Amino acid sequence: YRSPQVTGTLVFTVITAVLGSFQFGYDIGVINAPQQIIVAHYRHVLDIPLDDRKAINNYTINSTDEMPTIPYPMNPTPTSWDKKDSVASDGLITMLWSLSVSSFAVGGMIASFFGGWLGDTLGRIKAMLVANSLSLIGALLMGCSKLGPSHIFVISGRAISGFYCGLISGLVPMYVGEIAPTTLRGALGALHQLAIVLGILVSQILGLDFILGNADLWHIMLGLSAGRAILQSLLLFFCPESPRYLYIKLEKEVRAKKSLKKLRGCDDVTKDMIEIRKEKEEASNEQKVSIIQLFTSSSYRQPILVALMLHMAQQFSGINGIFYYSTSIFQSAGIRQPVYATIGVGVVNTVFTALSVFLVEKAGRRSLFLIGMTGMFFCAIFMSVGLVLLNKLTWMSYISMTAIFLFVSFFEIGPGPIPWFMVAEFFGQGPRPAALALASFGNWACNFIIGLCFPYIEGFFGPYVFFLFAGVVLVFTLLIFFKVPETKGKSFEEIAAEFRKKKSGSSQGPKAAVEMEFLGPPDSA
Repeated sequence: YRSPQVTGTLVFTVITAVLGSFQFGYDIGVINAPQQIIVAHYRHVLDIPLDDRKAINNYTINSTDEMPTIPYPMNPTPTSWDKKDSVASDGLITMLWSLSVSSFAVGGMIASFFGGWLGDTLGRIKAMLVANSLSLIGALLMGCSKLGPSHIFVISGRAISGFYCGLISGLVPMYVGEIAPTTLRGALGALHQLAIVLGILVSQILGLDFILGNADLWHIMLGLSAGRAILQSLLLFFCPESPRYLYIKLEKEVRAKKSLKKLRGCDDVTKDMIEIRKEKEEASNEQKVSIIQLFTSSSYRQPILVALMLHMAQQFSGINGIFYYSTSIFQSAGIRQPVYATIGVGVVNTVFTALSVFLVEKAGRRSLFLIGMTGMFFCAIFMSVGLVLLNKLTWMSYISMTAIFLFVSFFEIGPGPIPWFMVAEFFGQGPRPAALALASFGNWACNFIIGLCFPYIEGFFGPYVFFLFAGVVLVFTLLIFFKVPETKGKSFEEIAAEFRKKKSGSSQGPKAAVEMEFLGPPDSA
């Protein structure tokens, strides 16, 4: 649909901002494709004993790097190494690879608490510029990993990139939500998730062995994000600062109006300024809110618990099990070239996220979330049925494959994009930074837990694993049905009333009702 509020400046600014979200997705996916090659290079750099050299034959055949003239001066023969040393070296490599993957999530979890604070301290634009310096450092470390101790460069580069993504996961939804017109808030908010899945897809394509996922070019693929960091930094100089930040935090009304006029493409910004003034009044009454206060204050407890539940539903639905292990799932389903099927999942992921951008302002947040979760519930059941009966009925592989594609489609219609911007709609200027930081941390933590535990869960449950996820999805679907209010097109008073109504088993007194008034209007997100 077209809207007079969609201006060139707004489009340019939002696209510039979500380049950070694109990097988030790229960093999630980039490490998966070249895993075996990077592990082989670690062995090569660490001078693994000759007994273990078979593991890197592919690397030495394909690599243009020359092997050292005297690779193992202290250990000239294979017989000087016993089995214990071989096992120890394999354990070391496994540990280094695990650190290469998990350091990203650890960096993200730590940094997620600082996104809101950095945005409030420096402003949204300067905060993104500072974050880009981290992205650049991380990219350069990984890009240069072939020139030095590659395992140290990759692990530290991934940790710094994770720190960048942790900041961005709070900064981008905050900035986009604050510059978006009320009628486009949901659609523009969904672009954060669209950019993430697009980044994942691009990393999957570049990871093909004939593009960059090979022994010669894998470090280039890891370091490519330096180009994006430089590009976004240059573009940010042409983006207007958040009018809400300028007026509410800095009390610079003239600059706020100037920023609004650029974003709206007109001189009459009275309506927006009235909304921002109203929010400033409410923010001055409620003052800044700490993370502890989100749980101790009766006015914030229900919204923050619902916000965290939405992020838990997103992460524990089983979607990351599919993203991380789709190749092995497709192998189990009998697909000859599973890497292309995985890229197919990435394409479906992107298409349906784009579809949700248009649906979210028409169908509503809660409705789309429930539709998505219900669809995922049935897909998870069919997926497990297909995998269980695969040995008896070969055509079941098609059932499993179809279920995977539909599962991803339903995820991106609702549970994928909606939690990121719905949290901002629950809270006003005072509690919003703390709420976004906590929600972002919750998302990272759940992501880390599921990535760490899924191989063990899969090993225990085997082909029945998605029955477990179906049960989890069903529980969250019921909780969302009873606890989550619809925020589409609603005023603050209506959202606050919805939360009071859905707070089962307790009647709120006048004081709580008054406190709820200071949550902040949803259209201020």
